[in-house]
Amino acid sequence: MPTRDSTDNPRRRIVEAAVELLENGGPDAVSTRAVAAAAGMQPPAIYRLFGDKEGLLEAVAEHGYAQFLERKRAQLNPAPQDPVEELRHGWDVVVEFGVSRPELFAVMNRATGRGSDAAHRAGLEILHGRVRRLAAGGWLRVDEELAAQIIRATGQGAVTTWHSTPADRRNPALLTILRESMVAAVTRAEPAIPAAESGPAAAARALRAALPDDADVLSDAEQRLLREWLTRLASDGGAPRA
Repeated sequence: MPTRDSTDNPRRRIVEAAVELLENGGPDAVSTRAVAAAAGMQPPAIYRLFGDKEGLLEAVAEHGYAQFLERKRAQLNPAPQDPVEELRHGWDVVVEFGVSRPELFAVMNRATGRGSDAAHRAGLEILHGRVRRLAAGGWLRVDEELAAQIIRATGQGAVTTWHSTPADRRNPALLTILRESMVAAVTRAEPAIPAAESGPAAAARALRAALPDDADVLSDAEQRLLREWLTRLASDGGAPRA
């Protein structure tokens, strides 16, 4: 239901009504007429505020990302004692959201609007922060970018598989097994000892993981160039090219 805070905000009232219709009846239930009626407004208000139904769905996705980020940030530990457990917990948060709110999760994944894209990037920054902490601690088995891709792919795949499986055949063990398979794919059983892993590739991975996102010493262009060089060194050890 629309919240008390939305009563004086027509845009928010419409978005919350659309979310409720979406989650109770699926995408087909989100017609402009039904949303307007649920929000206690006239259909022209939707076109005035959102342009069309697609614009409304983009706003729904942005709303979903905002709720999701609020949940992730509330559970974020700025100095985790165990970055591998932090990885598990972060994956569980994503999958739990997708499993419990499938229609909203699907709309969020399809969204391409500016607002939802900004919220999506903020979520990715949280993910990449977790991956950097794994790399800095010597836990990462693969390149940071590949690790992030594996984490996202397994999370989205888990949600999709869960909802495509008939309810009477869903087994919660699937989610646990997928999560542990992801952890095994991207992390080591024990953190790498710096002395045991030497050479340009190891040094590049360590330096890249330690780089702050907002270093004042380098310009944005210099930071991008440095990260590109470090990524190249980390992947092939700086081997000479033919």
